[in-house]
Amino acid sequence: MKKLKLALDWTPNINHIGFFVALDMGFYEEQGLEVEIIDTSVDNYAVTPAKKVELGLVDFALCPTESVISYRTKEKPFPLIAIAALLQEDLSAIVVKANQGIASPKGLDGKLYSSYKARYEDGIVKEMIKNDGGKGIIDISYPDKLGIWDTLLEDRADATWIFLNWEGVAAGTSAHDLMYFKMHDYGIPYSYSPVLVANETKIDDNLTAYRDFIAATKQGYLFSKENPEAAITILQKYVPETDAHINLQQALALSAPYFGNEETWGFMRNLVIDNFISWIKEKELEASDISADEIVTHVCLTKS
Repeated sequence: MKKLKLALDWTPNINHIGFFVALDMGFYEEQGLEVEIIDTSVDNYAVTPAKKVELGLVDFALCPTESVISYRTKEKPFPLIAIAALLQEDLSAIVVKANQGIASPKGLDGKLYSSYKARYEDGIVKEMIKNDGGKGIIDISYPDKLGIWDTLLEDRADATWIFLNWEGVAAGTSAHDLMYFKMHDYGIPYSYSPVLVANETKIDDNLTAYRDFIAATKQGYLFSKENPEAAITILQKYVPETDAHINLQQALALSAPYFGNEETWGFMRNLVIDNFISWIKEKELEASDISADEIVTHVCLTKS
């Protein structure tokens, strides 16, 4: 059995359902793989998932596309590369509590944003506010990453960035009404999130195993789409107790249409990524010349 490790980008949630289904249904084992799935609760996000790839602690990790750009363009570049997208469209948004009277992003001027401290994140949020007619002047806090959602719910922040198919569903089941501001609605050509990443230099030597991992993972996601009740039963075993109240049926119903199909699962359109790169360069959030061709590969998505 070939041993592989995957670092999730959060605690187990609906975006990860295909991995857990593949694990529990034996799809990885059928490919001759022994897969270990590590989530961020093991170290309270002390080491980011992408950093674990760089350090050689895991084979794969989940992160947004901008993390791949950041690793390829930092002072000492690392060849992080995206090998598959979990969702075919962006399901994230900036959110505020509805009772704050903030009707659109420009209302965030002078408010407190709870940030994950990602390299481009704060700049993206400021540009969203500007695109809505605001000044883009916000206060920013950097709490523990796993506690960011709580800062909004407990009124210790005015806004943060969430997945609508997870925290958004959680809000609906915990009496918190939210206002959602999606990137594309405010002129930001946001890219794929999360994407599955690996160390590009290790792909050639491990191509068969990586392709087998991708094939089993795709099988897990497509199984979840076609067999929602069975998939939810599996995911329930992994979701932390703090998220036990979340309606998994609703979360999967929101997510499954964006898993793609047998032909499209995992694929990323270079045009989408290049548009995002051009935008962050235009806004002077990134100065390096880089393109989708350098940060994305589909070689693991094909069997030959």
